[in-house]
Amino acid sequence: MAALRQIAFYGKGGIGKSTTSQNTLAALVDHGQKILIVGCDPKADSTRLILNSKAQDTVLDLAATRGSVEDLELEDVLKVGYKGIKCVESGGPEPGVGCAGRGVITSINFLEENGAYNDVDYVSYDVLGDVVCGGFAMPIRENKAQEIYIVMSGEMMALYAANNIARGILKYAAGGSVRLGGLICNERQTDRELDLAEALAAKLNSKLIHFVPRDNIVQHAELRKMTVIQYAPDSQQAAEYRTLAQRIHDNSGKGTVPTPITMEELEDMLLDFGIMKTDEQMLAELQARDARLIAAP
Repeated sequence: MAALRQIAFYGKGGIGKSTTSQNTLAALVDHGQKILIVGCDPKADSTRLILNSKAQDTVLDLAATRGSVEDLELEDVLKVGYKGIKCVESGGPEPGVGCAGRGVITSINFLEENGAYNDVDYVSYDVLGDVVCGGFAMPIRENKAQEIYIVMSGEMMALYAANNIARGILKYAAGGSVRLGGLICNERQTDRELDLAEALAAKLNSKLIHFVPRDNIVQHAELRKMTVIQYAPDSQQAAEYRTLAQRIHDNSGKGTVPTPITMEELEDMLLDFGIMKTDEQMLAELQARDARLIAAP
């Protein structure tokens, strides 16, 4: 029997991480893989497309209702969705109250102790991560997630977050088995986006696993609480997610220790690609604009 693969999808808020991960896992299950998803986002939206439901009861919410997590049974928090994919949402506290990472720690311990990791080929963690800190680092810090896939785009803040996440992975890689599996670029149609994604991956001592093109069919599927794999299985977008799933499936043992760069190096890279402008270029553009305004009748 193949060893259990524990993977995690990280990325800044709003990058399309949960959508990308759920579509990828829906495609992966077609390879005959048995999958458990552990949602590590307080929004509890990491499994909604797999379950075709608005929201799932979370471990923390149910524990609060029952009294403690010891009062829960596995079937209380584990739901089964598309093609047998098992789903759990850790949940989190009310905004501004407590550490959201507490739900991640509580959920993982509860699931392991109650046999949720038995008879699965993949455990996938979906983690909110503009920065890798506190409880959100739990899947990395405790050597749970061994392959980290960073969902990013060509937008400045997404690039910054990807580099910051790589810095967090590096911190824990020295003392454990966690590795950066690669980058996944979720297209935002910014300038030279594919080139930027490949360049950043190279600087991070990694690779671009796949460039996922932007298509409105993703939104149409989401409105129906479905993955594209389920909603439009014969579409080109579904084929893109299948390619991504295959590349992750073939990537076992090929992760790397990342080499994050400084903010200055990141900005230099953007300058080299013509995405950012130097102060001199910005001044010249402003002067040219002012000259046009003065010359206008």
